[in-house]
Amino acid sequence: MDGTTSATLDAMRTALRGPVIGPQDPEYRRVRTIYNAMIDRRPAAVVRCRDAADVMAAVDLVRDAGLTLAVRGGGHSGAGLCLVDDGVTIDLSPMRWAHIDPAARTATVGGGATLGDLDHAAHAFGLATPSGILSSTGIGGLALGGGHGHLTRRYGLTIDNLLAADVVLADGTSVTANATTHPDLFWALRGGGGNFGVVTSFTLRLHPVDTVGVAITLWPVDRIHDVLRWYRDFLPQAPEDLNGFFAALTVPAGPPFPEEIHGQKVCGVVWCWTGDPELLGAILKPVEDPGPPAFHFTAPMPYTALQSMFDELLPTGLQWYWRGNFFDRITDDAIDVHAKYAENLPTPLSTAHLYPIDAAAHRPGPDETAWAYRDAVWSGVIAGIDPDPDNAEEIRQWCVDYWEELHPHSMGGTYVNFIGAGETPDRIRATYRDHYARLAAVKHTYDPHNFFHANQNIEPAARPGAGRPAPNAARAGQESQSA
Repeated sequence: MDGTTSATLDAMRTALRGPVIGPQDPEYRRVRTIYNAMIDRRPAAVVRCRDAADVMAAVDLVRDAGLTLAVRGGGHSGAGLCLVDDGVTIDLSPMRWAHIDPAARTATVGGGATLGDLDHAAHAFGLATPSGILSSTGIGGLALGGGHGHLTRRYGLTIDNLLAADVVLADGTSVTANATTHPDLFWALRGGGGNFGVVTSFTLRLHPVDTVGVAITLWPVDRIHDVLRWYRDFLPQAPEDLNGFFAALTVPAGPPFPEEIHGQKVCGVVWCWTGDPELLGAILKPVEDPGPPAFHFTAPMPYTALQSMFDELLPTGLQWYWRGNFFDRITDDAIDVHAKYAENLPTPLSTAHLYPIDAAAHRPGPDETAWAYRDAVWSGVIAGIDPDPDNAEEIRQWCVDYWEELHPHSMGGTYVNFIGAGETPDRIRATYRDHYARLAAVKHTYDPHNFFHANQNIEPAARPGAGRPAPNAARAGQESQSA
């Protein structure tokens, strides 16, 4: 560690309430561990910020020292963007809190909060907001990328329910972005990822969700052609209260699955129904159409139970490699590709999913948020997963091969959170379509020197004659724009 870095870390230890943990500290190995064990990076320090003031001080010190900064919320980044070698990770995990206003039906959560934190707090009031499918996922990364899950067809994307965000900018100041204050920043935060600052709190709209109808339907994998042809027609015309994501998987050992199908390769759908529980059986009667399921389970359960259903199956510490695509249709040629790779899942945890992003997610106009694919119907992800590091290359290659054959049948872009490690900048541009230029302009206003670049990066737009400004230039840019 050079003298500048050492001096910066010493200054942070003096200025911050939270601990500054370096390689010499016994906690270092633990705090640099993230969800994806395939990522092994060694930051110069992990700064565990307790509040926005800590974040502001850390941003100032890291920026002025010329160090690279990464930001960790829940640590679920598949590409490992929350860690950077020899730089500084701002770890927001101490900021895990959730405040619910049941009368206004809103939640305000800290930048380090997980879906489980939000779900637990909101469920006490019979409320929820759309998010992901693992309770250990961080709100921050999920929301800034877009956010889809079990409630998307009924209530939209997570960003469609974002009302405000408190953001620490590259100049170390903090602003609140919403529809009337810094609206350009608010637009960019809704899908533009971590490019624009460190979000220390999110305010989200909540909806009445308490007990939901849950169903899991599985068919033998050799029925995948019939199942996907049925699924592509059935779900888009189904009531918006019905969500169902398609999966190719190996049946895990344990309940609710009967022993006779443990270890079998299958295809299936995980359903969530937010309507009248008495109607779920009739709504799902068509699951017999593609052929008798090998397994069909239905039960009412608290929404929080559905949100945590897969947590034990997919704990922290597995090897992950993933890639994604958006689809406006599931073609017969795409089904052939899915069938080929589903029948050859390389490990028991490897999987492929298709998440529906239609219905309520189609209501916002195409330019209302940075999310550029309001015309997509499914968000697909291919994930090679295994606990054994010796299998890392096998699961990575399976994922890459699958993606390369499937990609020609896609819309070209993907959910930004599903861009895998090592993918090209062209993937980011394809993901933002015509919104990229507007995002680059917002980036220039708030982060003209790309201080926040440890992300799926949007480079700031070039402005003729722009010199290197002082550290408070982002603030000056805002004032100029506001004026």
